[in-house]
Amino acid sequence: MKKLYRSLTDKKIAGVCGGLAQYLNVDATIIRLVWVACCLFCGAGLLLYAIAWLVMPEEPQNQVDEQ
Repeated sequence: MKKLYRSLTDKKIAGVCGGLAQYLNVDATIIRLVWVACCLFCGAGLLLYAIAWLVMPEEPQNQVDEQ
């Protein structure tokens, strides 16, 4: 069963985009580009990122060791 976590290995700021990319099985760059587009065009991207940072749990250390 897949769970959504903030990534410890694929992160630029807090690991939100990296964790979302792992969960969706897509490249993290695509998620980051979509997030930046939301920030620039919708204005809600930054707020959504901050909320995701607070709500998403950090990836457990034992899962990082398995990869």
